[in-house]
Amino acid sequence: MTLMDHLRELRTRLIWVIGALVAGTAISMVFVSPLLEFIIRPLTEAGAQPMAIGPTDTISVFFKVSFTCGAVLAMPVIVYHVIAFMSPGLYPHEKRNLILTLPGVMVLFAIGALFAYFMLLPTAVGFLQSFLGDIIAQEWTIDRYIGFVTRIVFWIGVAFEMPLVIAFLARAGIVSGQQLLGFWRHAIVIIAIVAAAITPTVDPVNMTLVMAPLLVLYFGSVAIAFAIYKPRAPRDFSTEDFIPDEYKDHDE
Repeated sequence: MTLMDHLRELRTRLIWVIGALVAGTAISMVFVSPLLEFIIRPLTEAGAQPMAIGPTDTISVFFKVSFTCGAVLAMPVIVYHVIAFMSPGLYPHEKRNLILTLPGVMVLFAIGALFAYFMLLPTAVGFLQSFLGDIIAQEWTIDRYIGFVTRIVFWIGVAFEMPLVIAFLARAGIVSGQQLLGFWRHAIVIIAIVAAAITPTVDPVNMTLVMAPLLVLYFGSVAIAFAIYKPRAPRDFSTEDFIPDEYKDHDE
């Protein structure tokens, strides 16, 4: 494909992605009220109620929640078109493996998001509500709370994709279990940094809640890489591949 062909294909893929986002957002707008009740439940269970302090806060929250849920609904379409755009540069068996990972992307993201919502958020919200609560009144604005929740849920969901990504790379022969195991010290440091960035609090309890599953996911991914690693076959290039067709029949 020429550069213009790649750009045209990219434009088509982007149109599909944007269309899926618009459709998902429009569907989510119908269910914003129950979605908001679900999102703020960890805060209400901690004995607090979010508030809006600006005249347009509720409108911005409405569209933020709609777009976020619309992106989740559109994720299968987005992932499919990303894979379709990448697939011409892959071997046939790599294309098959990549397509087979598509359901796993959704399942692992959902597991990570549910873990963040039901395990991490209640602990984090309870800690933040009680920290200096006898001195400072804890009044949370709805826009900041929504950003706080979506950041945690999204990044934990992304982190749970680690086994799938490493499994694909191992099957493609890009990384091996031996390489990953030799990298374990660096991996622990990186995971600790990521956990600190994701964790909304500075206490070690919440950081451990994030770090522990990431470590389990990493070493589980190492075991998967050992099990399914397959050396990548080199591509076969000859000098004829670089000779234009109109010159191949002429003697040099």
